[in-house]
Amino acid sequence: MKVYTYSEARKRFAEILNIAREEDVIIQRRGGETFTIAFKKTSRSPFAIPGIKSKATTTDILQAIKDSREIIAEPINPPDARSSRQ
Repeated sequence: MKVYTYSEARKRFAEILNIAREEDVIIQRRGGETFTIAFKKTSRSPFAIPGIKSKATTTDILQAIKDSREIIAEPINPPDARSSRQ
């Protein structure tokens, strides 16, 4: 943790921000107040993933989805209402 005076921090602010990427930085004012500069990593969306290279076209992908849905959603014949009354 590095400590700087307010005047020194003002003169070297860009450098201090770079230092703050690695460790906390404390700035002291003449009256005794202290402030901490700490690097804050930005959170990324869980959907922010790198893409992949593929030769599949949009049409290929949509056809694959359609085919998979047809296999899963085979029609189910309801029981005949007349045969259940017996």
